[in-house]
Amino acid sequence: MSESQRGNTTHGSQLDEQAIKSDSRLAEMLGRPGSWTSAYVDGPSALPQVEEEALRRSVRERLEEAGAPAEDAEAIETALAQRNGLPSPSARVVLASAGRVELDQGFVGARTGPERLDHAPVPTLLPLLRHLGAAMRYLVVETSHDGADIRLETSGRGHSDADVEIEGYTDDLTKVQAGGWSHARYQRYAENTWKQNQDEVAAAVSDLIRQEHPAFVALSGDVRARQLLAEALTDTERELIVEVDAHTRADGADSTELDAAIARSIAERARSAVSDVRDRAAADSGSGGAEGIAEVTAALQQARVETLLLDGRMQDNERTLLALDAPPWVAGDESESLGTAVVARVPAAEALARAAILTHARVLIEDDEPTADGAPRESRPVREPLAVLRWADDAEARDER
Repeated sequence: MSESQRGNTTHGSQLDEQAIKSDSRLAEMLGRPGSWTSAYVDGPSALPQVEEEALRRSVRERLEEAGAPAEDAEAIETALAQRNGLPSPSARVVLASAGRVELDQGFVGARTGPERLDHAPVPTLLPLLRHLGAAMRYLVVETSHDGADIRLETSGRGHSDADVEIEGYTDDLTKVQAGGWSHARYQRYAENTWKQNQDEVAAAVSDLIRQEHPAFVALSGDVRARQLLAEALTDTERELIVEVDAHTRADGADSTELDAAIARSIAERARSAVSDVRDRAAADSGSGGAEGIAEVTAALQQARVETLLLDGRMQDNERTLLALDAPPWVAGDESESLGTAVVARVPAAEALARAAILTHARVLIEDDEPTADGAPRESRPVREPLAVLRWADDAEARDER
């Protein structure tokens, strides 16, 4: 049996380094002096070229109306003209400063909020963080008697991180109808061949699970091949399986069921991640969490926040905080700034998110569940920001609260 790898297979340590570099890059950008022009728009579409050009001109003109320097607006317009290969619909975040594009990132799927075009002393972060926080790594395994196709995916990215094909033994795979003793012998031979092939697939899946820590494994393909593969995995590995009753490895197979199962699994695990943050913040009488703008701001000032959870509706809240140009990075007023220069007074959600990134905390945005087309959004108050802390309050501090 042979294993061939197509494209660039990236090992777990390399992917982790890339994630760290990405976070560090964003933190470095945010700590840099200077103003920022931000654009959150739709990605490339199938519109005629003349209409695409008109949309890009509109973005540039509206950025200039928002106060962006002409060189920033032009740089963003030029960047948007470069197609990023993502299917439509997609969303795109472009940040520019001093006439140079510093970040240009696309995400599969429609925008998760309105277009945002602005120029300010700090970049608009929530649209970017909403997409980054929702990104999830998972495996797709499409298996059959003679092998499997395995892909390591990250939601929203639009391409595979790793693509592995297992080419199994194919001799005498068909269970022949020879009759009598010969028939039974060939049946056993074929079954053993199928099992051997799935053992090879299981070894590859196990390696990827161990290296990449996927949130789940979407498994489709021939029924018996799926059974044999599951049997070859450990109990812990089997718990990750989301089984899809569709033979998607067959020529001309429809991937609709597989795609739907993956979408459901991503949504379920995103909800679970939010619930986990709430549970951890509430544990031990709330000693490991902070809630509300004042408490979360204080925790960020001490670099104690491990994970920050923001309500997506907070982006439109009128409350503001001070963004600072050095630690403690955020303050409610100048008395809390510890002599650090104020960059600007900005929306509270943006100020908290910026401070979280600068102190290397994870940021999650909690959005409302999708509604039916045309259905009004549920009326509710904006939820207070919530943080899981790197170390807990002591008992005396909790009592004072």
